[in-house]
Amino acid sequence: MARKPRIHYPGAVYHVVLRGNAGQTVFFNDRDRSRFYLFLQRAIEAFGCRIHAFCLMTNHIHLVVQTGTTPLPRIMQQLSQRYTAWINYSQSRTGHLFQGRYKALLIDADSYLLELVRYLHLNPVRAGMVKQPADYLWSSHRAYAGQEEIPWLTTEWLLSCLGGGGDVRIRYQQFVHDGIGELRRAEFHSGSHEGRILGDDTFVEETLSKGDEPVVHAIALKDVIATVCQVYGISDDQLRAPGKRRPASEARALAALLVLETPALSLTTLGGYLGRDITVLGRSARRLAAVEDAGIEQKVSVARELLLKQQKGKPDPGTCTL
Repeated sequence: MARKPRIHYPGAVYHVVLRGNAGQTVFFNDRDRSRFYLFLQRAIEAFGCRIHAFCLMTNHIHLVVQTGTTPLPRIMQQLSQRYTAWINYSQSRTGHLFQGRYKALLIDADSYLLELVRYLHLNPVRAGMVKQPADYLWSSHRAYAGQEEIPWLTTEWLLSCLGGGGDVRIRYQQFVHDGIGELRRAEFHSGSHEGRILGDDTFVEETLSKGDEPVVHAIALKDVIATVCQVYGISDDQLRAPGKRRPASEARALAALLVLETPALSLTTLGGYLGRDITVLGRSARRLAAVEDAGIEQKVSVARELLLKQQKGKPDPGTCTL
């Protein structure tokens, strides 16, 4: 299945992760890290993007990037190519440095920016490299804490999220300290929607709209079951009843076919719900797909259309019992 394109609109904020090819080292010494700083600064100057946070680990890199008018892929292509060329030159080597396609998760910054930046700054602590985030010299933590200055780093937005009154940098340090002991948070890596977006349903819909993509909702097993029952005019109990009588047996085959066509679903889950062997369900689905019968083909087509409408958030107002 082809990968979906990056979502872009001016002002979008991404958690970007670049990993070394096959887990290999990407920073061999402090000179490499300083050179990467230089390439980040040049990218900001060339593309009008902002870097809100970063953490340079030994074999991977975390960035919080906010784009301007230039899409993220162009920014990351130049950044990774320049740095790869530097490493190949300085290490007298050739070939790829980074592992395939970089990971980019578009985030709802209003809801997640604070916790994401804390999560990144505590990465060296979780890895056992240091006891405190301030002991690690190659993240943006020390700049936020007022312990060093990085001119190209944007800190104002995050610090403003910590509220007014008193010393905001002390509040920031306390906020980070409160997160020590926090384990790996899967949502900062896989998101909440298709591995591309982290945010609630409203944010996802707004994001896809800004990116000129149709809103697609996840299909659950209950949606498949309801659709099949609607198409065949049977109840859930009839669908699950023992025996091989039609139309229930044919409806189960259609359910299996729809599950096979839906990436997030599995025959194992369907088999457990129906009380049927998954091998039998898979065989029935393949037979149904190969049948040359106008009536069956129409049922399959209608079922697919009903599920597609649900994915697009446009439930069918009427019934479609055939």
